[in-house]
Amino acid sequence: MAKSKVKSPKKTAPRRTTRRKPAPPRADIGILGGTGLYEIEGIRDVREVRLSTPFGKPSDAYVIGTLEGKRVAFLSRHGRGHRFLPAEVNYRANIFGFKLLGVERIISVNSVGSLKEDVEPRDFVFADQFFDRTRRPNTFFGNGIVAHISFAEPVCPDLSRTLYEAARGLGLRAHPGGAYVCIEGPAFSTKAESKAYRLWGGTVIGMTGATEARLAREAEICYTTMNLVTDYDVWHEEEESVTVEMILDNLKLNIGNAKALIKKALAALPEARGAACACASALKNTIVTRPDLIPGTVKAALKPLIGKYLAR
Repeated sequence: MAKSKVKSPKKTAPRRTTRRKPAPPRADIGILGGTGLYEIEGIRDVREVRLSTPFGKPSDAYVIGTLEGKRVAFLSRHGRGHRFLPAEVNYRANIFGFKLLGVERIISVNSVGSLKEDVEPRDFVFADQFFDRTRRPNTFFGNGIVAHISFAEPVCPDLSRTLYEAARGLGLRAHPGGAYVCIEGPAFSTKAESKAYRLWGGTVIGMTGATEARLAREAEICYTTMNLVTDYDVWHEEEESVTVEMILDNLKLNIGNAKALIKKALAALPEARGAACACASALKNTIVTRPDLIPGTVKAALKPLIGKYLAR
């Protein structure tokens, strides 16, 4: 009688488990500006987070901590050590990174030149309009998806008002509203350009604010710009023309006030923005591309921005 062969059980390879990357820490409010801004007395639980985005790497690590009871993420727009020209800053990655962190409100701190006699060096200006003279990428859309946001009111009025009232409470010279002329840089204006911008009704001139404001609106993040006036640009016949040394000197004198202002504004801000805030639904009914025609890779990349509108 033939012996039946006993089949040995098949050896199965162990299943590979893929480790998911831990989610980045959350933050409520973004502070976008110079390198030293996060060195504010009273900030706790500080840590650095580096992110990658569909648009590349942000300018630097996000410095996250707790200040005045709020979770805050600081980012140096030009990179620590000021490594990037205004046109080289990866604005899309910077704003997208804030979105990944859960940021709903951004306070942008800028050094600017004055285009008005009564807006003096070391004043604070909370601009609420922009003239955009730049030639750089300023939208998350394209590559198979089209959206048209409303941008008539480019900054969040609630956030801007809170900052202005905080500045007045500290006794600082502050101006509510005004038009920010955003130029490409890195050179400062010619006298002819500076005088033309004054005729347009410009209040201050800088190189970064308009690009950030457009992207923040597309990301449905409240945005306001706190402008530290450092000079009179080059239009003023009785004042010295703008120089890097002048800017840095006045910026150093004002940075202490800027830090105090940020702390006071953070303490005054409610935990979350109100339900009536239009910034939170800025993309609603703006995507005109038929959903089935949007490339899958684009849908995946922009999910943090458009996912809630395509899921319907």
